[in-house]
Amino acid sequence: MGVNRIRVAKDKASLVQQLLDYQGTTGPFQTYADAIAFAAALGSKWQKRVPLGTISTSEPAPISLEIFISRGYDTTIKLLALAETGDPKVLSNFHPEKESERLQIFEEYANGGLEILQHELRGAVDYTERILLMLSQERIKERSPDNEEFDLSRFL
Repeated sequence: MGVNRIRVAKDKASLVQQLLDYQGTTGPFQTYADAIAFAAALGSKWQKRVPLGTISTSEPAPISLEIFISRGYDTTIKLLALAETGDPKVLSNFHPEKESERLQIFEEYANGGLEILQHELRGAVDYTERILLMLSQERIKERSPDNEEFDLSRFL
């Protein structure tokens, strides 16, 4: 069996490149694996799972699963698969079809997260700043109950 790889949709490849802090870009991530893992978490948060369609064969080419494991994202991959299927057998390392299922779920959530990022980052000059703003807005939503009066302190 060949080495499993995480693939990126061809229509999202340029966005993934722009999310890197590399060659003058203003991206917040150091590696493709970091950007894709963030996108998968975002896709999961918004329950947006999108099939890949055409796969990118150039930058970023499919990324070895070992890179994700070395960065600690194997837990994220497994948790997303478990949450999606509700079947603990999806965590099995002894069945290649289960690993393929886990990777497909992760890729599709990443693709959905990249769609969200495409929309949110449209027109942005500094991607890091815009992503920090997105995260801050989510934190504010979680802290304030819906029935609370308007609080200006969040703008400080």
